[in-house]
Amino acid sequence: MSNFRNLLANAKTQINELEVAEVQAHSDVDWVFLDVREPEEFAQGTIPGSVLLPRGNLELQVESMIPDKQTPVLVYCAAGVRSAFAAATLGQLGYTQVASLMGGFEAWKEQGGVWSVPNRLGDDQRRRYHRHLLLPEVGEEGQRRLLNSKVLLLGAGGLGSPAALYLAAAGIGSLGILDMDEVDLSNLQRQIIHSTDAVGQRKVDSAKSAINALNPEVDVLTYDCRLDETNVATIIADFDLIVDGTDNFNTRYLINDAATAARIPVVHGSIYRFEGLVTIFDPPKGPCYRCFLPAPPPPELAPSCAQAGVLGVLPGIIGSLQAMEAIKLILGIGETLVGRILTYDALSESFSTYNLERNPGCETCSVQTHDLVDHTHTRTA
Repeated sequence: MSNFRNLLANAKTQINELEVAEVQAHSDVDWVFLDVREPEEFAQGTIPGSVLLPRGNLELQVESMIPDKQTPVLVYCAAGVRSAFAAATLGQLGYTQVASLMGGFEAWKEQGGVWSVPNRLGDDQRRRYHRHLLLPEVGEEGQRRLLNSKVLLLGAGGLGSPAALYLAAAGIGSLGILDMDEVDLSNLQRQIIHSTDAVGQRKVDSAKSAINALNPEVDVLTYDCRLDETNVATIIADFDLIVDGTDNFNTRYLINDAATAARIPVVHGSIYRFEGLVTIFDPPKGPCYRCFLPAPPPPELAPSCAQAGVLGVLPGIIGSLQAMEAIKLILGIGETLVGRILTYDALSESFSTYNLERNPGCETCSVQTHDLVDHTHTRTA
């Protein structure tokens, strides 16, 4: 009958074990360091850049965390036991370049390997963001990235309202809110960040109160002003990305030109009656707003919501999609809408996606728009 020693000995016959000196001597290997200890051990010190995946969750989560099975993976635990079993399991799952660190993290420290104590989430943060921490694509490292990010919301209206609330709930560390209007009763049909009690207040103040009530950790920076050529570069300079909920073409071009020069991605959203669209302008990775629309259409072809009306739920859908794209950009996960346009038709309840390609004719980012090519078939939501 097999016992623990036999099982361990058998696992070690199936794996490659490397001593600390061997790992350090092969610095040319682009290892993914996989820490299979428990979170409490990880919090006391780890090899910088390590992926934390406790041994008990390995089979369930490793393929989503390390999808390329040709990736060189160095597995370690405290002393080299759990990592041996983990390395054998990875081999059975099809990973081709796996090694276990002999002696584990203790040997790494004793032999002069670089290590650090990670910046851990507090207990309240772990409770608040628990559902994020369960996602391998987010986890604690991703949540810290969200907490350290800075997002500027242009407009605290129909699009900015849901975007602000979901970004605040997700734990964005700093949210800038720019709007120069005050809350009107007619706003409340769609601008869900404001309440009846806020009618007559400045929108930035109302939005800040709602965000802080939802998540007091968020640092809300308010800009109660009109965006123009004199202030746009200064205002956007402190932010990692921009969520654009503006409703006029002049301001969109202004934002585009300044953001392109500053290399700041813009998550764009727009709505009209029952239709909306979302995309990301991020040159040189993709086109800019002038590639999409080199010149504004005649006013009669693009009336404002105040003139044409809008179904109240529509900006909630589009603004939420903007928040989703912003979070994906910050985390570096999934397929974003850089170079693609997502459209939504509320009456048919359908989405379509179109390619928007770069081309060297644009006066701002040296690209021009090719014809929109249907990227996915319309599907019923």
